[in-house]
This record gives sequence, C-alpha cells and structure tokens, in this order.
Amino acid sequence: MELLLLILFIVALGSGLQRVAGMGLGLIAAPILAIAMGPVHGVMVVNVLAMVNAAMTAYTVREHIDWKRCLYIGSPMVLGAIAGALLIKQVSNALLLIIFGALILAALFMVSALKGRMPEPCGRVPMLVTGAIGGFTNTLAAVAGPVITVYAQAARWEHRTFAATLQPLFVISGGMSFLVKSIMGAGDISGTSPWIWPVGLLGMFIGIYLGTQLSKVISRDKAHKLALLLAAGGGLSALIRGAIAL
Repeated sequence: MELLLLILFIVALGSGLQRVAGMGLGLIAAPILAIAMGPVHGVMVVNVLAMVNAAMTAYTVREHIDWKRCLYIGSPMVLGAIAGALLIKQVSNALLLIIFGALILAALFMVSALKGRMPEPCGRVPMLVTGAIGGFTNTLAAVAGPVITVYAQAARWEHRTFAATLQPLFVISGGMSFLVKSIMGAGDISGTSPWIWPVGLLGMFIGIYLGTQLSKVISRDKAHKLALLLAAGGGLSALIRGAIAL
C-alpha cells in the first residue's frame, strides 16, 4: 500500500510538471522508484509509465511537435538502449545505483553549466549523437530529457516546440529501453503488482489535469527549475544509497 501511494504521488507530481515544463515524470519518479524497487525494476516501471504519460501529453501539444527533429533524435536511441542493457547485465545493483545517481547529476549539471555556452550544432550528426546518448541514459536511469535539453539549448530550439517534441521522444526512448532490456534479459517486471498500472494511470490523469491548470499561472521556466531541483535530490539520494550498499 505504501508503494502504491508513493507511485500515485510521484506520478501525479511528475506528470503535472511535465505538462507545464515539458519534462518531469522520469526525472522525479526514476530516482525514487529506483531506491524503492531497485535500480533495474524501478527504472523499467518508470519507462512504461513515462511512455504512457508522454503519449497522453503529446496529444495535447501535437500541433507544436517538430517531427523531423523527432525522427533524427529518436531513430538512434535503440543503439544507446542496447549499450545500456549490456552494462546493466554486467554490474551489481549497488554499483548500478551509483551509476544511476551519477548520470542524473551529470546530466543536470550539463543542462545548467552549459546553458548558452555550447556552439550552435549544424547538420544531422549532433541530433543522431544526442539520440544515442539519450537512449543510453534512459535505459540506465529513465532520463533522456536533460541530454536532449543540452542539444536544444545549443541549437536555440524554441521552447514551446522543444517541449512538445520531447513527448514523442519520451515515447520512443521509453519503448526502446523497455523492449531492449526485456529482449536482452537485462530486466523483468513480470513480478510487478498489477495495481501499479491503474494507480500510475490515475496519477497521470491527476497530474496532467493539475498541470494544465497550473500552466496558466506558473511559468515553464519555474516548473523546469523545480523539476531539475527535485531530480537532483533524487539522484544524490540514489548515489549515496548505492555507495552505502556497495
């Protein structure tokens, strides 16, 4: 019951922030569920929840999606997902928690420290590289958003279009990560309580509704900063938890 209440709260909070800022569910839910359920099981559950949530959010912002960029960034994500699944099979849960926490903190640092300092990327190669790295980080830590944000900041990507395009990219990255881990035997959620899914779905509906209302009074920038701050706390907690276990 405690886990279900935690999922309801975390998914509602993450979905609400994602509706306002463009990302939030993976950033917030992944560190918490990685600690509560384990770094492999928890991330796979977040992969599924984030994929469904992004699909629902994508429908509400579909007119602003840049499908061309979505194709170039999304297509190489499978390569990163395969690399991530191979690493998962080689390391212990404690070490995986450390890698997980370090990845989140590194991604958030890049978003903050490199803002406005990277040269503007040209051509398709930066998008392909971004997609591959995003697939890797999403497979390990259920966070592709910060990696794509670094590219978006360098490319001077208009925020409304960027936030909208993130949604189908989250669907692709979540689906790829879950599918590759399942096929390669790097993860399994067959023992997951069936109540997690309706509770998670309820949290999404609550979060998207509240996020839609809050988007009228809270700026995207403030919601984005809050999501990054909460994710940093979760990443640090996972890093410390893994270090203690190791």
